[in-house]
Amino acid sequence: MALDSTAAAPDDTAHWRGNLLVVVLGSFTTIVAMTLLLPFLPIYVEQLGVTDHAAIAQWSGAAYGATFFAAALVAPLWGHLADRYGRKLMLIRASLGMAIAMPLIGMAHDVWQLVLLRLFVGLAGGYASGSMILVATQTPKDRSGWALGVLSSGIMAGNLVGPLIGGALPPLIGIRDTFWLSGAVIFVTFLATCFFIKEETRPKGAKAKASSGGWASIPDKGPLLAMLTTGLLLMVANMSIEPIITVYVAELVQDASKVTLVSGVVMSAAALGSILSASRLGKLADRIGHWRVIIGALAVAAVLLIPQAFVTSGWQLIGLRFLMGIALGGLLPCIAAVIRHNVPDRVSGAALGYSTSSQYAGQVVGPLLGGFIGGHIGMRAVFLGTCVLMALGAAYNWWVLRSRQAIRTAA
Repeated sequence: MALDSTAAAPDDTAHWRGNLLVVVLGSFTTIVAMTLLLPFLPIYVEQLGVTDHAAIAQWSGAAYGATFFAAALVAPLWGHLADRYGRKLMLIRASLGMAIAMPLIGMAHDVWQLVLLRLFVGLAGGYASGSMILVATQTPKDRSGWALGVLSSGIMAGNLVGPLIGGALPPLIGIRDTFWLSGAVIFVTFLATCFFIKEETRPKGAKAKASSGGWASIPDKGPLLAMLTTGLLLMVANMSIEPIITVYVAELVQDASKVTLVSGVVMSAAALGSILSASRLGKLADRIGHWRVIIGALAVAAVLLIPQAFVTSGWQLIGLRFLMGIALGGLLPCIAAVIRHNVPDRVSGAALGYSTSSQYAGQVVGPLLGGFIGGHIGMRAVFLGTCVLMALGAAYNWWVLRSRQAIRTAA
């Protein structure tokens, strides 16, 4: 994931390479902090006084989902404020907020405090989404796909590494000290953001333009609506398998002692594939067009979901999820690039904030939808239903692209 140094940037984007390095590392650390509690969350809930097994599961789900629910609500607000007051300021706010929140979670004495503090993380955080806005708006447009792909790789690496660290650290230093350590690491991110990210002075009138902008100031809403839908579908496709994966793997693996291990590898396979492909697909999109990569990625993912419903062994499912991750790795950078190229600069942050909200909504809807369909219809139906959604998404993006090409030809 070395930074490509070819092609000189124009003056107003002179700092984009250095900024990219800082926000990749910063996004990685903050995502690790958000996800590291996954392996030990039920244990922590039990330590906070919840004893009933059903209640432990319910409180664990509420505490984990609270962050993403809150983040989905405030992402457009932070995007709008980034347009008005500067992207760096929003990153400083997010990193400082999380650096404070993580130790506080480690000091919780009641499960209600845990849920409220996880809500606070969602409200005050947003470093990764703010980084997307900074990179999308500062990077030269002909390099935006590659740069956003590198950033996406860092974000997905955080999602992959976070649970691994969360499984390793608590036995060594304890659960509460794990939160304190993560807060200290994020404080280093806060310092790096303050001192090493460079942002050009905002021109006179920028605040007024941003405050007067919004949804109504986007002349052609078709591309933005298509990208909001695509981001939602991406997260639904990735997350719909979460509630059923262990049960599904149990049907495929004969040795019961290996079910959890194989389930973890299955869940990590797609993230690993995306990490490896994101920057490469972003670079390809810069050359052949971001929309073409989006349509191709959705179509390939739809095809790969079909055999996932009929696998007969764990290694087959692992391989297919890895290939699906490779196909979907280019979606996040391409979504951000299409939005960046099709909305006015003064509201690009707000538009990317809407995109972040749609992705967080997918993280909430995906597991709920997958769990409902898996429980009432069958686990294979989860894969086939997601296949239909991805195919419809590819068709919708193709239709929007063709419509825009027809308008340009007629003009």
